[in-house]
Amino acid sequence: MEAFKTINALKARQNLGNMLEGVYYKGDKYVIERAGKPMAAVIPVWQLRDWQKRRERFFAKIDGLWEKNKKASPGIIEQEVAEAVQAIRARPVPRAR
Repeated sequence: MEAFKTINALKARQNLGNMLEGVYYKGDKYVIERAGKPMAAVIPVWQLRDWQKRRERFFAKIDGLWEKNKKASPGIIEQEVAEAVQAIRARPVPRAR
């Protein structure tokens, strides 16, 4: 994963044009800080759009699960989740070679 470059707000204002060119042409990513506190991020637009699509798909799945289980009682759902967790924990852990 590519690292974000950190820049303070004053330098960001002074170098906005260069920053934008780096983001657009090279895929640079920045975190803009003020008084050492992260305030904003600048990322390529394609990454923002990709994130938005993934977020929409995720929440569509959540909505589908909600709709599918809206008549199920919370107690049954909690029991099924506990059983699934127990089954996963009972599996042997693969060893690294």
